[in-house]
Amino acid sequence: MTTEARSDAPTLVEDLLLLLFQPRSGTIAGENTLFYVLGGAVLADLALGDHLTTADRGRLRSVADNPPSDGLLRPAWDYLTEKPRGVQTALAAIGPALRQPVLERLIERGDIDQEPRKVLGLFRTTALRDGRTERRAGLLADVRRVLVDGAEPQARVAALAALLSASGTLPQFDREIPWTSSVISRAKELERGNWGADAAATAVTRTVTATVVNSAIAAITVLPRS
Repeated sequence: MTTEARSDAPTLVEDLLLLLFQPRSGTIAGENTLFYVLGGAVLADLALGDHLTTADRGRLRSVADNPPSDGLLRPAWDYLTEKPRGVQTALAAIGPALRQPVLERLIERGDIDQEPRKVLGLFRTTALRDGRTERRAGLLADVRRVLVDGAEPQARVAALAALLSASGTLPQFDREIPWTSSVISRAKELERGNWGADAAATAVTRTVTATVVNSAIAAITVLPRS
């Protein structure tokens, strides 16, 4: 995947993978279903930037003559320019190639660090650890305000929280985001695209994101969990 063109602001898929990174263990939560939610984040980001819209029968298509400038997003836009696609078809096509380039972005930005280690004193490997930017803490605080405190979300935070919920990993965030019935209910509302008055101007985005998230959930529920 070509990622040379990089926007100054992180993409939604970068934010999502950074949130899924677990600093205490150095692992990524939800690895078994990761490509679905990362693909969903790319599609949601395209919708947020008015690069993507819906076609007939719930399919997605690119908005002509409005390609994204970021290299992480452009392959998905190109793919959906060829013809409208079903969401699950799009997720399966664009998701599997995302993990490594997105992780490389986060390392380049300093959001995640790599640490050389030796296994059994012989084999060299690298471990992931929390970066120097504290951006993950800020993202987690934004999501917490929406899910726990009931704050009206901006569209981007609503999409991020909905995708995080769709990943099935929210119980792993219990220290920061209590796994309560009210949080579960709030997360499900966001998955359905009920984002509140502050996101009222993004009806197409809400529709596309809700379609993407629920298609991701449908795909994830039939996969084996580790």
